Amino acid sequence: MGVPQHLAERMSMAEQHEYLRARFSRRTMIRGGAVTLGAVAGGAFVPGATAQAAVPTQLTAPATEAVDGALVAPFGRHLAYGNDPRTQMTISWQVPVAVKKPFVRIGAHPWDLSRRIEAEVRTLYTPAGVGASGDRTQYYVHAQLTHLRPGRTYYYGVGHQGFDPAAPHLLGTLGTFTTAPAHKRPFTFTAFGDQGVSYHALANDSLILGQNPAFHLHAGDIAYGDPAGQGKASDTGFDSRTWDQFLAQTESVAKSVPWMVSYGNHDMEAWYSPNGYGGEEARFTLPDNGPDRKHLPGVYSFVHGNTAVISLDPNDISFEIPANLGLSGGTQTKWLEARLKRFRAAEDIDFVVVFFHHCAYCTSTGHASEGGVREEWVPLFEKYTVDLVINGHNHQYERTDVIKAGAVTKKLPIGGTAYPESEGVVYVTAGAAGRSLYAFSAPDSYEGHEHEVDSVASFVNVEGGKRNETVTWSRVRYLDYSFLRVDVNPAPKGRHATLKVQGIAETGDRIDHFTVARRAK
Repeated sequence: MGVPQHLAERMSMAEQHEYLRARFSRRTMIRGGAVTLGAVAGGAFVPGATAQAAVPTQLTAPATEAVDGALVAPFGRHLAYGNDPRTQMTISWQVPVAVKKPFVRIGAHPWDLSRRIEAEVRTLYTPAGVGASGDRTQYYVHAQLTHLRPGRTYYYGVGHQGFDPAAPHLLGTLGTFTTAPAHKRPFTFTAFGDQGVSYHALANDSLILGQNPAFHLHAGDIAYGDPAGQGKASDTGFDSRTWDQFLAQTESVAKSVPWMVSYGNHDMEAWYSPNGYGGEEARFTLPDNGPDRKHLPGVYSFVHGNTAVISLDPNDISFEIPANLGLSGGTQTKWLEARLKRFRAAEDIDFVVVFFHHCAYCTSTGHASEGGVREEWVPLFEKYTVDLVINGHNHQYERTDVIKAGAVTKKLPIGGTAYPESEGVVYVTAGAAGRSLYAFSAPDSYEGHEHEVDSVASFVNVEGGKRNETVTWSRVRYLDYSFLRVDVNPAPKGRHATLKVQGIAETGDRIDHFTVARRAK
């Protein structure tokens, strides 16, 4: 990406960012000017509704003049929950060139879009020499909606001066979203990691849309703009244009389903910010209730119905890929424990689901398991009896038995039921969303093609390298493209609420299913 290899080997993400800025910013400033990104907010939706802009960010970019807005169509729409999914939603999109006065129209019916809310533009500039493309400016637009009504479906359209989605000939560009309910109700969500841009990614997206999920979890390695994924400014092949392709590909789902991302190793892009996440902050608006928005923008939580979801950033604790190792100074783990304690004490929350990139338990020959996760977070998952942990990083589907203290406490066959309150935690690697696949050292074993083995040879990434291990917890292994579907079923107080979890292949076949049961509060 621009730092010589012999230097990058010794640099943290922040040091690489400073090197790139020193090398490229001088000539950038000669060619252009500093563009300050701020809020363009206002409007009203329902009484008290507002569009709320993110904290202004300053980036360097060449001066750009807007073209006739009638010639520019928005693309790459993607939704995200705010801190309260019952009343908050962010609508984000992209435009290929600068436009004037972007906005969202929204209403309860497609023929009633008179409410107009202005939006914020975040300009992301990548100079020639940083990666594979020449000078590149990207324009991402965001409108944060508040004071929505729980459990309601809204129609919306995105536009700008010269392009009004309420115009009769543009009604086909409208989208919808539904806020989270005020009370416990059954719902479905989907999850995967490591998607990128490919035919397989498109196939998975089409199947996910058919599941009618309330939201989707993307457990890191989102677009692969940085295909090397070592978090180094010397990573070859970096191309910011890959994000344009990804957002266009994902729009079929993300325009109506909140697409909740966490950050993986391929999401660290050194040019934009010291932590590598400046590009993601331009492209996504996520809940801001995490421990440290400045350093850890991908760490947050939200509650949908009876289920709390926590997104973590394992780059902060990764021994395998240490570019951001120690980024939070321990604050992320402290926040995680406080959040787990809070959710477990909440009367209206039954389940806690945690998703992040690096695997706690996986036997892939690619990355296998991350020792930092086992040291920092697994003890907390067990202490607070987390119901389901979803990872990516390894490009396949793998599911464990029930685990506590590194050992199997209960074999969990396909179709079995786990009781985390007394037994332990189940971990699922769902990293086969679209990128090239990895390999197992043991045979595949999945629904209809079970091949049980007593143990599997693998390794765990620890400080200073890899440590070989032989494990007995690898229950389901499937080496092809797939994703995860989770059906959440509340129950009356004292009875067992359930998470019914399914692994679904790109073909539509079910490759795994099991149940997590917990006594409802």
